[in-house]
Amino acid sequence: MNYIELKIPVTGNQIPTHHGYDLFGAICRHVPEAHDSDWLAIDTLAGLAKGNSTIELNPKARLKIRVPQERVALMLKLADRQLNLGQYQIRLGTPQISMLRPSSSLHARIVTIKNHQEEDTFFEAVRQKLDSLGVTGEIAIGMRRVVRVSNHIVVGFAVTLHGLSNENSILLQEKSIGGRRHFGCGYFNPINSLLLRNSSE
Repeated sequence: MNYIELKIPVTGNQIPTHHGYDLFGAICRHVPEAHDSDWLAIDTLAGLAKGNSTIELNPKARLKIRVPQERVALMLKLADRQLNLGQYQIRLGTPQISMLRPSSSLHARIVTIKNHQEEDTFFEAVRQKLDSLGVTGEIAIGMRRVVRVSNHIVVGFAVTLHGLSNENSILLQEKSIGGRRHFGCGYFNPINSLLLRNSSE
């Protein structure tokens, strides 16, 4: 099963800092099949922290979604749609479709693993998850972060992986580790293609 990445231009002003849950809900309103999917991964949007639980949307922000190739046509329903994120709105443009590409280093803004909210146990949990996939590489745990899922706060950490083979790099971008991939968690990006993120990240 080959995965494809959709990059959809986003226009708007402010959005909630913790917008992953609202973003997924807004996507499901246009693509109901996404709601119970186990094949969909969604990245969070880049922006500048405003200090009032909002971020100013990056003018070059893209909504990035990974789906199996056979689901691409379904997700194209999002083209030119307005999404409501709480009291804020964004509008999507025309999706660009690309294959995943390997990189020896990958970075995820946040990874969450159930029952592992401390850095030492989290590191071991990441290693176990990688071992279960047959992936070898150097693990670096970064900043502690949280994601809001409805009224719940879930703790996770930034994760960077180095020394990956081409095959392992693609596998991680497709399968990831941890949970809550619908809400922006576990979305591994090639480091050399990442936009520079600001203090909201």
